[in-house]
Amino acid sequence: MEDWKYRKRRAALVEQIQSKGITDERVLAAVGSVPRHLFVDDALASRAYLDEALPIGLQQTISQPFTVAYQTEKLELERGDTVLEIGTGSGYQAAVLCELGVKVYSIERLKPLYDRTKDLLRKLGYRITMKYGDGTEGWSTFAPYDGIVVTAGATDLPLQLLDQLRPPEGDRRGGRLLIPIGTRDSQVMTRFERMPDGSFDRIDLEDFRFVPLLPGDG
Repeated sequence: MEDWKYRKRRAALVEQIQSKGITDERVLAAVGSVPRHLFVDDALASRAYLDEALPIGLQQTISQPFTVAYQTEKLELERGDTVLEIGTGSGYQAAVLCELGVKVYSIERLKPLYDRTKDLLRKLGYRITMKYGDGTEGWSTFAPYDGIVVTAGATDLPLQLLDQLRPPEGDRRGGRLLIPIGTRDSQVMTRFERMPDGSFDRIDLEDFRFVPLLPGDG
C-alpha cells in the first residue's frame, strides 16, 4: 500500500503547505503520515499529493491539504482531546486528526460515502467513531468537545454546535468551533471559543471555498 514515490511526494507536500504558513510541527507530521492517495480514486492517485481538492463522487471533494492543515492547526488541540467532525467525506481530515492523538467523532450525511469511508478508515487502522446523519445538529451523545470542525460551507451558524463545546475548567480552555460561513461561492473561516462567562469569542480568519453544508440528506 506504500512505496517510495508516495513518501517522496508526501514530503514535498508537507514542504509546500509549510511554505504557505502552517507552522505547527505536529500538524505537518500528521499530514506527512497520512497516505492521501488511498483516500481518492485510483485514477487520481497521481494527483493525491498536489495541494488541491479532488472529486470523490456524489458531488463531494476531498479537501485541499492546506485547508485540512489550516483547520487542524487553528483548533489548537492537545493529545487526548475530543473532536467532532461535521462532514466525514473521504475521511482524510479525520485521519489527520487521529494522527494528533485526539479522539475523533465524525458525522456524514451521505450513506454511500459513510459506508465507503468507514470501511477505509477501519482498514487503515484509524479508530474513529462515525455516525450517519445530520451534522448540523452535532452529536450531543459524546459532548462536550474540545474542538468541532465543519468541513462544508455554512450560510448560517448552527447554534447547537456552540452548545456542544466544552466550557473552560481550570487551566483547560473552552472548546473551539471552526466553521466556514458565507455564501455558496465563498466563505470566511470562523472560529468560536467558549469563554468562562458562557459567551463565545469569535474570530474571522481567511476566505475559503467549500461544498455547501446541508442538513440530513440535503
